[in-house]
Amino acid sequence: MSRTAHGPDIWLVVLGSIILLAWWLLARNSGDLMMSAFCSSNTLWALPLSVRFDLALMLVSPAQIASGSALMIAAMMLPLIIAPLRHVRDRSFARQRTRATILFAAGYGVVWMIAAVVLQLIAFVARWAAPAPLLCFGLALVTAILWQVSPTKQWCLNRCHRRPHLAAFGAAADRDAFDFGLTNGASCAGSCWALMLLTLLIGQGQISGMIAVTLFVFAERLESPARLKWRWRAPSRALRIAVAQARMRLTTARAAEHVVTPVDDSVFGRTLCRIMI
Repeated sequence: MSRTAHGPDIWLVVLGSIILLAWWLLARNSGDLMMSAFCSSNTLWALPLSVRFDLALMLVSPAQIASGSALMIAAMMLPLIIAPLRHVRDRSFARQRTRATILFAAGYGVVWMIAAVVLQLIAFVARWAAPAPLLCFGLALVTAILWQVSPTKQWCLNRCHRRPHLAAFGAAADRDAFDFGLTNGASCAGSCWALMLLTLLIGQGQISGMIAVTLFVFAERLESPARLKWRWRAPSRALRIAVAQARMRLTTARAAEHVVTPVDDSVFGRTLCRIMI
């Protein structure tokens, strides 16, 4: 049930293509993603409450919320399923590997679609109800910081690292792949919801914020499971890897610069010996 030793991982190519396409669509339609201009308008508060509610229903349709949620999941969360998806594929027979991949992705997507729609609705209501966008963003920032240092956040992160036993045959294999997608998606949503909500409330520069959050949660997932306690959690392992890679490249570049010197010295030495002889 292991991967073949030769040949490209086509599923990684497909997954990467979906992620890049989602980012392109988000960047292209960023102005319509959450109607931030409408939500943050100062003139909105001069209107009666019933009029504001009617405008909200007209400008933010369920289809828009669903499509925006799907794009956000594809762009920001799909990079996080590479490791668990590889676990599913490694423990599936070749003839069942594609179906197991689809079932895992479906379970993961179902959980995140529900979470993303709820977060978009919370963000919209918060922008619609808050007297000032800056106050709304500040409260979301405080919430994200408190969640980041909480033991519950660590519990969710620990569960993201779970790699359960998966049945190899029949309906049990399909059920296990789908259930793993559900549980992994729930753990991932529990870990990332506060940061996701924060990106929805940024307004201007939302795409840059989404990219920053994506890189942060991806680096955070490289950390090992840890004890449940109140503490600040930062992706220190990713930083150490980046520093080690930079040092290795710098050392290699310096070594390459000095390769020519011994050769030149030896040639000079042999020429000098011939002259002296």
